[in-house]
Amino acid sequence: MTPYNPDRHHRRSIRLRGYDYTQPGAYFVTICTHERAPLFGRVVDGEMVLNEFGEIVREEWFKTAEIRPYVVLHPDEFVVMPNHIHGIIWMKIGVGARRRRAPTERFGQPVPGSIPTIVRSFKSAVTKRINALRGTPGAPVWQRNYYEHIIRTERALHAIRRYIIDNPWRWHLDRYNPAAVGPDPQARELWRLLQADGRTRPEDARKDQPHDAEGGR
Repeated sequence: MTPYNPDRHHRRSIRLRGYDYTQPGAYFVTICTHERAPLFGRVVDGEMVLNEFGEIVREEWFKTAEIRPYVVLHPDEFVVMPNHIHGIIWMKIGVGARRRRAPTERFGQPVPGSIPTIVRSFKSAVTKRINALRGTPGAPVWQRNYYEHIIRTERALHAIRRYIIDNPWRWHLDRYNPAAVGPDPQARELWRLLQADGRTRPEDARKDQPHDAEGGR
């Protein structure tokens, strides 16, 4: 596998093998709030207006790349919505490149440099800051699980980026919006594309599944 090179692979997908989530590549991540509560702001005229909590979420997301040199994050590949976030995490060198493939979690213990560990740390940092601000120590901010998809093709990457950018002005159709007026055909088409993307290589075929991110509440 060719290691991630930001000069050669800017927003290019890298075909991954197996389930070692420390490997170089691009990962599409969705995380919802606890009970899908609208904590982070509201959508006004097709634009997301972040409140104080939403600003914290955005700050902590991009802080991830500051404290983890093997992570690359782009502003146009991330969005904070009232009750969830979507983002693409690029893994550059990958801790796993220096060892044999290993599971992302072993007996409940996080693996350093893996996507689950990155998400866990992000959720924990956001939770700590929001609870300190509202005076609710120990209160959950996030749902326990999160969803991820390994991006394997340029077509899938382009569709995911477009979906992220369009998310605010399609809020009236968003599956996470309790007041949605109907299904979102763009989301339906993206799901079909991601299923096809997951079958790009027979040995990589898999279903998107929620990952336990307990501890980052």
